[in-house]
Amino acid sequence: MAVMEQAEIQALLPHRYPFLLVDRVLELDPDRRIVAIKNVTINEPFFQGHFPGRPVMPGVLILEAMAQVGGVLAFKSVQVTGRPVVYLTGIDSAKFRKPVVPGDRLRFEVDVIKKRAPFWKMQAKAYVDDDVVCEAEVTAMVTEEKTESRP
Repeated sequence: MAVMEQAEIQALLPHRYPFLLVDRVLELDPDRRIVAIKNVTINEPFFQGHFPGRPVMPGVLILEAMAQVGGVLAFKSVQVTGRPVVYLTGIDSAKFRKPVVPGDRLRFEVDVIKKRAPFWKMQAKAYVDDDVVCEAEVTAMVTEEKTESRP
């Protein structure tokens, strides 16, 4: 059973098709952990050029999906007066273990390593079935949206 469906994810993240890479959140423990999925289909626009005849999901998009999942965790964890904004500030120790291809279901498990406002450091892993296909440490900054007054 899903904790968050697509509509609620879209209400949190600013990303939209074709760049919204989180389909569903399965588990959510604010300030600690999140598990989410992305269904990889041949209809993804990047498969047209990566690579024709042998489609492979680009690693940078797997990392982006991890960052988006971490963003959902941060959005659901922080208490701010305005609208929270999450910025990706770093990716460390990224490793790609196996290719991700159409028909795969990516499961992202993101755990908070530490946080000291406004920065969060998270350990992220992407799985297909029980195999780790990618892992990285993701760092993000969580702040409030500032409204600028213009003369």
